[in-house]
Amino acid sequence: MLIINSIEEIQETAEKFIHEIGDRKIFAFNGKMGAGKTTFIKAICEVMGVQETINSPTFSIVNEYEAANGSIIYHFDCYRINKIQEALDLGAEEYLYSGNLCFIEWSENIAPLLPDTLVNVDINEIENKKREIIIR
Repeated sequence: MLIINSIEEIQETAEKFIHEIGDRKIFAFNGKMGAGKTTFIKAICEVMGVQETINSPTFSIVNEYEAANGSIIYHFDCYRINKIQEALDLGAEEYLYSGNLCFIEWSENIAPLLPDTLVNVDINEIENKKREIIIR
């Protein structure tokens, strides 16, 4: 479990997260609206050296970033997906099984497509605007 005590500590927590994930590739970021899923993913990408603007792919569904080491990161926001066919039409399976990092928000909307190797990352707001990150 990781704790983000304040927004000023988010980069440090992102570094710890990167260290803990090892070679795992597919991550479902779970939490209520406003829990900080996008903010934490942005911090992870920044620590990994992404130079592009990192924002929520709410309307595009998936954004692609390149880390400093040349690896590709896919950031999904599946909030607007209502049917699995929509995910299939945008090529979700190709992204998920590409071998690249995939950070997925609202993964429950594409649950049938997710691999068994999925790692759940639960983000919970706790007292005084702190965030608890549970990797399972």
